[in-house]
Amino acid sequence: MTAAPLPPVRPEYERDLPPFVEAPVERRLPLSQRLWSQGWLRKGLILAVLALLWELAARYQDNDLLLPSFTATARAFFADMAGGELIARTRISLIVLLQGYAAGVALAFLLTVLAVSTQIGRDLLSTLTAMFNPLPAIALLPLALLWFGLGSGSLIFVLIHSVLWPLALNIFAGFQGVPETLRMAGRNYGLRGWRYVVQILIPSALPSILSGLKIAWAFAWRTLIAAELVFGASSGRGGLGWFIFQNRNELYTDRVFAGLALVILIGLAMENLVFATLERFTIRRWGQAR
Repeated sequence: MTAAPLPPVRPEYERDLPPFVEAPVERRLPLSQRLWSQGWLRKGLILAVLALLWELAARYQDNDLLLPSFTATARAFFADMAGGELIARTRISLIVLLQGYAAGVALAFLLTVLAVSTQIGRDLLSTLTAMFNPLPAIALLPLALLWFGLGSGSLIFVLIHSVLWPLALNIFAGFQGVPETLRMAGRNYGLRGWRYVVQILIPSALPSILSGLKIAWAFAWRTLIAAELVFGASSGRGGLGWFIFQNRNELYTDRVFAGLALVILIGLAMENLVFATLERFTIRRWGQAR
């Protein structure tokens, strides 16, 4: 057999390129556009507009008993903060809230790990969430008072209920959405049990988990305030909800609005400082969210 002819060799050549000219530097955006691109400034403007509308509505109604003005509420807020009462009441509420929230988060993870590990665990999670998730946590407060008495135990019980079911559903949905390729990679590396959950399922399902944590926090926060409004103080140590309830009975409406404002401020701080920072250093850095 004769060898196949070699392909022709292409001749080499040089191409003269035009001289390099430095690209023009892009002009900076105007100051107004740069400021408007800041999320904190846009949100601050929204809050300022709401405060202005509040002030105008209160001045138009001219009845401090029904609707105190924003300035009157601000004076009451800073006076109670300086006096230490608001700080003490908030501290009591946050301690109870963190205890119930942490217990609910731990139970939600245990329940979902059991659900992804065994069929009976999956059936248990499906049945319990269908039964108890539609049940308002505040509806269990009379039963909690009967079981645990007038104290923090009753509040922690209803907080666990408010946190457990929505968080468990979010975590389980995130675990179910983990791609099969990642699951196979984890099994090929010999990951089993808790190592499989911690190294494969949780990082992949982190967007759903963080979403569930935010929802559970909101549920727990409003459940706590509502429960404190219902059953009041235990041994004279009422929290922020009791502060609101007590001042409503005494017709100090400006102080009621000051307590409500603090509830809102704590919610904004959790959303924009704690959870936003956690998202920025996890799912946004890892490319799991925009």
